Amino acid sequence: MVALTQRLFLALVLMAAAAVQAQAGQAEELREYVDVNTQKLVERLNEERGLYEKDPEAFYQSMNEALTDFVDFRRIAARVMGRYARQTTPEQRDEFVEKFKRSLFDSYAKALVDAEDFQIRVREATILPRDENRASVDLEVISSSGNRYPVVYSMYRNGEGQWLMENVIVEGVNIGLAFRDRFSQEMEQNRGQIQVVIDGWTDTAKTVDLGGEEDQS
Repeated sequence: MVALTQRLFLALVLMAAAAVQAQAGQAEELREYVDVNTQKLVERLNEERGLYEKDPEAFYQSMNEALTDFVDFRRIAARVMGRYARQTTPEQRDEFVEKFKRSLFDSYAKALVDAEDFQIRVREATILPRDENRASVDLEVISSSGNRYPVVYSMYRNGEGQWLMENVIVEGVNIGLAFRDRFSQEMEQNRGQIQVVIDGWTDTAKTVDLGGEEDQS
């Protein structure tokens, strides 16, 4: 009986070790995947830097093309709407996705274009123990002056096995949460008129305070 118990225990230990090793391999593959896509984006940004002033719309389309297969804007936008998403029609959801996506570009494009000679280092990916289809990826943005800024991508694996970004945390500020809180405030101020909130989102996004949201990925 003792020998059988020992063999069962050994088998469980080996299975657990194999699972940890497999997860570590998946994490490294994810890190490499994020690194490849991030460096491609940086290269595209450097190539199109001059286009921002000449033709902002062409710049937007180029960046959108570079991000479409890496960032799940629809999922992010749905989370920003939160419980109010259930009140929208499919057409309203589509409209908000486009407005939300465009507001991000309009808000941060100039900062990215002006930030010359920066680097992004993808440091580590971690598969979440409670859900192998979700992960966090730690990055570091290094400015030309040597300043370092921590960034965390929240990732999920969709039904086709593709990893996509679903949120980003910059220097401890949860970007998705900041926008969700503001959307909720706008809904309250406009007495639940969701189309009014969607119509005004471009201006609203410019006033979102990204200085103090709690990190809750």
